[in-house]
Order: sequence, then structure tokens, then C-alpha cells
Amino acid sequence: MTQMQQQTAQGIFDPVIIRFEDVAFAYEPARPVLTRCHLAIRQGERVGLIGPTGGGKTTLLHLIVGLLRPTSGRIEVFGKPRTKEADFLEVRRRVGLLFQDADDQLFFPTVAEDVAFGPLNLGKPKDEVLRLVRETLAELGLAGYENRITYRLSGGEKRLVALAGLLAMQPEVLLLDEPFAGLDEKTAHRVLDILARLPQTILLVSHHRDWLRQIAIRTLRLDQGQLLED
Repeated sequence: MTQMQQQTAQGIFDPVIIRFEDVAFAYEPARPVLTRCHLAIRQGERVGLIGPTGGGKTTLLHLIVGLLRPTSGRIEVFGKPRTKEADFLEVRRRVGLLFQDADDQLFFPTVAEDVAFGPLNLGKPKDEVLRLVRETLAELGLAGYENRITYRLSGGEKRLVALAGLLAMQPEVLLLDEPFAGLDEKTAHRVLDILARLPQTILLVSHHRDWLRQIAIRTLRLDQGQLLED
């Protein structure tokens, strides 16, 4: 049995922590983005998501954390139906979303402040947060960046800082929207190696199929609003 088959066999017994049942979504009634989508992601799974530009991949991630609400259908996260804003407060504490545009995720003047915001907001002690900031930045190759000004960073550096902010929060689930965008090949492979070692459940959107295969045990494809096994 291959390693992938072993992981898949073990995963059968893990609980489903993200479930879509007949989920549909449209920004405009005449232009549906998702149509009767079914999705089941088990704890510890690493799932890739591919599809054409504008095909609904980002929309699907935003539905999971409640930034958007489905037109119809049912969404469950961590075994509970999620319908209203109060339902998603718990989800956002336990699920980290990396936005496609890093500028949407960076709010503070310095790198250290940005990476520290999430853990501090979760109530972690200040000394623990400082340790998390240093260790996470070092692991991503950003040691010494603590006092760098975020808006002066390159696009690739901003993406790494946004990822550092997520990892420092130590979420149970990572939703990663094009995490390799703007990264040179060496840095992308560093991020690949880090993601491959993480224990979290991961749903990863990327156009890089070869890189997806190094992380995901299965890949889903969004095709004309439908979710299909690739």
C-alpha cells in the first residue's frame, strides 16, 4: 500500500469537519457561481482545489468561514450547521484563511505587529506571542523582519508575512488561496516543505498542479459551478 493509500484509508475513520450539502451561490441571480455543490473534508485531510479563473474557488473558501452566505443548501463546520454570523465566530477562531491578495490581510505598520495580532486576539500571553512571532518568521525565512514596514515589502514578502500571521494563530484548519502566488521557485519550495509538515487540515487553491500533488492526498475541481473529484 502506498503512503497516499495509507493516509486515505486512515482518513476514512476521521470525522468530517467541513461539509457542503446542495450548496449554491450567486452574486447575481442570473449568474450562478456554485450549483448544488457537495463537499466533505475530514479532519487531517489535505485537499487541493483547482478550476478556471473566476470559477468560484475563492467564493467556496469564503463560504466556509461565513464571509459569504449560500443562496441555498447547508454548510456544516466542526459538526454543526452554520447559518448566521454568530455561528461563524467559532469557525473563524479555529480556521485560518489566507486571502488571495496579501494586501487584504495586512493591517499593521510592522511585520511583528501584523503576525502578533491574531494570537493576541485569541488571548495568548504576550511572551508566548513574541516567541511565536520569532519562530514563525524564522521558519518562513523572514528572521529579522520584525520591524520591517509591511507596505514596503515585495509582493512575495507580503504573502509570506500573511501566511506567518495565520500559522502563528495555530488554527485547526488552513484555507489557502493561491499561497505560492508571487513567490520565486526557491521560496515556493520552502513553503511547500513547511505545509507538508503541518498537522492541520488543509484546503489549498492553486494553479500549480505539480505542487498540489506534493501536499494534497486528493484534488477537487470546480467545473461550471460543480465540485468534481479530479
